[in-house]
Amino acid sequence: MTTLYIDADACPVKSEAERVATRLRVPMVLVCNGGLRPSQNPLVTLQIVPEGPDVADIWIAENCGPGDVVVTADLPLADRCLKAGARVLRHDGDPLTIANIGGRLATRDLMADLRASNPFMQGGGASFGKADRARFLQALDRELTKALRG
Repeated sequence: MTTLYIDADACPVKSEAERVATRLRVPMVLVCNGGLRPSQNPLVTLQIVPEGPDVADIWIAENCGPGDVVVTADLPLADRCLKAGARVLRHDGDPLTIANIGGRLATRDLMADLRASNPFMQGGGASFGKADRARFLQALDRELTKALRG
């Protein structure tokens, strides 16, 4: 059975994901360490994990598998989920795959090293807007439909 897992602590598209999951009748699990209100939607479960580094990530990686879809911006978590057989989407709708995750992880590590060596290196992520939400909705619909078809 296909399940949608959301790495929910900093996810900006929880309500969008719930709409798609409800329309396709796919169970959705919001995984976080607290601070979220439970949904009244019977398809949505709130899984609260203990505080600690990567506890939510570990829970998701241990529970997802083939046929599931995971929404996360965490690249190491995405890598573990892909290896477990799940499909993975970033919040902006960008799919992460076995073919592209290695390069993404390498770039992430390189940028972390560059930031560590240059304290004046500034920059933040681009703002998250309507176009990103629309792209996410289309991508999630596409990935969940593929997962449901097997």
